[in-house]
Amino acid sequence: MNLSGITQALETINIRPDEIHDEQLSETIRILLQLIEELSEDNEELKAENQKLRDEISLMKGEQPKPDIKPSGKKPNVDISSEEERKPNNTPKNKKSKTKKPKIKIDRVEVCEVDKGILPDDAEFKGYQSVVVQEIIIKTDNVEYKKEIYYSPSQNKTYMGKTPSEIEGEFGPGVKSTVLTLKHVANVSEPKIHEFLGNFNIHIAPSTISRILTKNKELFHREKADIFRAGLFSTGYQQMDDTSSKVHSQNHYTHIVCNPYYTAYFTTPRKDRLTVLDILRGDPDGESRSYCFNEEAFGIMAKGLQRNKVANVIK
Repeated sequence: MNLSGITQALETINIRPDEIHDEQLSETIRILLQLIEELSEDNEELKAENQKLRDEISLMKGEQPKPDIKPSGKKPNVDISSEEERKPNNTPKNKKSKTKKPKIKIDRVEVCEVDKGILPDDAEFKGYQSVVVQEIIIKTDNVEYKKEIYYSPSQNKTYMGKTPSEIEGEFGPGVKSTVLTLKHVANVSEPKIHEFLGNFNIHIAPSTISRILTKNKELFHREKADIFRAGLFSTGYQQMDDTSSKVHSQNHYTHIVCNPYYTAYFTTPRKDRLTVLDILRGDPDGESRSYCFNEEAFGIMAKGLQRNKVANVIK
């Protein structure tokens, strides 16, 4: 029985120690009721702590913890008598639909001509009525690059043409960007990405999809570093917070650095002062940690030495 059930049971019994004439019995009942309340509260706390430990064990095993089901937020039924009271009060009046045309990029324009054979002799051209139709085309663009080969007998050397700089491996940037977009924007699983590409006759192995998602991401890291650096210089202040996170079942901390123009996330094993300084320098791993020794630093060190000498003298 939980705390609320015990409270209801005691209210049902309706024991009033103040109305008992025997003072010793009244005091005994009062103490017992207080003990029941304290033990019930301790029991609830132990249950919550036990469930928390169970959830942590489940996470370490790779299982899901107990779901936190919130109570229903439905409003209680209200007896509404008239038709006017049943109508919602927040219904917008004279709502105008926002046009999307300025946001749509026009890729091509086609003119829908009128059959001149059906026009009367006095028909005059009055312009066009514009209708924008959005469409997307997904098709393959498989290219066979034939690299020229020349051989020089005098130099005993072979010369070969090069593919465009953006081509690396068997798949072009379009396939790679599609894989990244489906995974990180649409939250599509890797098997479904493989199935999607297969429907368009793209012959790619699941392991290749995994490598596209996990390998050779230096360009993205550099882009993030540039964005973070620009964000730091965009204002004279930064807001920072951290929250607990798990990396391979190990406790880590996710640091959030932001201002009105950007938000950046960094996950580190610690959240001490040096880690925060490393993050603000754009080096969350602390690989290029450096120290500044100037006149101010030497002054602080000198003051520290003086304090130590005074402390030793006092001792």
